[in-house]
Amino acid sequence: MTDPFNEAEPARKDLIAGDDAEGRLDAWLAAALEGEFSRNRVKALIEQGAVTINDVAVTEPKRKVRPGDRLSIVLPEPEDPEPKGEDIPLEVLYEDADLIVIAKPPGLVVHPGAGNWTGTLVNALIHHCGDSLSGIGGVKRPGIVHRLDKDTSGVMVVAKNDLAHRHLADQFADHGRTGPLERAYQAIVWGRPRGLTGTIDAPLGRAGDRTKRTVKKEDTDDAREAITHYQVLERYGEKPDATCIASLVECRLETGRTHQIRVHMAHIGHPLIGDQDYGAAFKTKANLLPEPAQTTVKNFPRQALHAYLLAFEHPSTGETMHFTAPIPADMQEIIDALRSI
Repeated sequence: MTDPFNEAEPARKDLIAGDDAEGRLDAWLAAALEGEFSRNRVKALIEQGAVTINDVAVTEPKRKVRPGDRLSIVLPEPEDPEPKGEDIPLEVLYEDADLIVIAKPPGLVVHPGAGNWTGTLVNALIHHCGDSLSGIGGVKRPGIVHRLDKDTSGVMVVAKNDLAHRHLADQFADHGRTGPLERAYQAIVWGRPRGLTGTIDAPLGRAGDRTKRTVKKEDTDDAREAITHYQVLERYGEKPDATCIASLVECRLETGRTHQIRVHMAHIGHPLIGDQDYGAAFKTKANLLPEPAQTTVKNFPRQALHAYLLAFEHPSTGETMHFTAPIPADMQEIIDALRSI
């Protein structure tokens, strides 16, 4: 395979099909490019007339490749993203040509959408990364492979190119079952979960509101497997009957569903402090706290959830990368107040 890139012209790759060449053009070319582009991206380029076989343009993705075929693919410059870059401060934990790892603050929406077309993490990354974004699906945009809720803080990894995007996405889809992917959160919950450790295995599906989730029976159409492992780290305001007012809990995900930790902890009767969606019924419990904990908890504006640890395999080097972010100041203030009880 040759790689005669010319800065004055669109990038082009030339390939020659070997003696064992067979199969559809889009599949063969995606494999020959060694994962640099997804099959869907290659298919789109073929349909756009970017591929020739034996100097003849081919626009049919299912055209068969034969031994000895000479193929060329012209790679257009990535298009500018629809969201615009915005100079929003980022706490960068690590960055290279393939990816960037950041500590997301609470209150920052990850992706533009209804009601949040600007001021998002994507806008910030487009500005910060600039030309180091080589294109996800042909567009200069960051590759979001996982999300944190607007009001959840913590470590996130974002891809800068197609290869890194697919590699990381595969790891998150696998949930660490066969690789080094690891995600751990810290949450402050009402009460104390039974035992110091436990597992919540309860399928999740859509609630009445399209943005919310609820526990569903396994045979429900939209029920999806959801498993959370928890460990109680600290207990606050312990009583003679072994109950307590609140706990600091570590949660590790075996699956990654929307609002999984928030719904699961509420399901077992220990919703997150500050969670208005899944713990509103526990709001008055703050009245049972002595000062200053009572005021601190009542004024806390979000769910007390922080993604403090993330580990994954680097898409290019194969190295296992580990990143942590300390609990943010607002959650630490709650912990300090509860410790004083």
